[in-house]
Amino acid sequence: MSLVELISQADERGLAASGLACLDRCVPLLGGDDETLRPLWGSLAEGADGSAWGTSLEQVRGKLAGPDDTGEDEAAQLARRMLAAAPAEPAAPGVRVWADACSVASLQIHRLLDPAADAGPVDAHREGRTEGMSPLVTAELRRQVTVLELLAEHGAAGLRPALEVSTEGRRVLRAVVSRRARGRG
Repeated sequence: MSLVELISQADERGLAASGLACLDRCVPLLGGDDETLRPLWGSLAEGADGSAWGTSLEQVRGKLAGPDDTGEDEAAQLARRMLAAAPAEPAAPGVRVWADACSVASLQIHRLLDPAADAGPVDAHREGRTEGMSPLVTAELRRQVTVLELLAEHGAAGLRPALEVSTEGRRVLRAVVSRRARGRG
């Protein structure tokens, strides 16, 4: 099943986790660490207080607040927009739009940061046409599909393995960002 199909079939928790996972993998671009988004993950757990997401989201925005994005590269700007667009509630009507936008932005970020050329458009990759994909984009697409499958299959119990998938991706992106910084220095 394509990523687009998985997003269209996901429930609210799956959509919120999908968008959050995309943001989580890109948080190194905003100066965040491994614990920055942990409260948001916790707010998606079964039985969590519905207001916890909104409170945690505002705290995260405060921690990751930076100057306006005019001095940031395109990848960091995309990550900052993902965070800014996050809905105030994980069950908000706009969560599907946010999850979809996060998917596109995250793939675009990985494309921008991958030294290998990526021949196809991001939308085509999301629809299942994977020819010409660069390694970093291929791995990000696989992580996005895995997160959605875990939540569809396991519900709230899929949150922990989804977080583990996201953590792996965050570490990969952090290494890429670090390598790029050394190359510029």
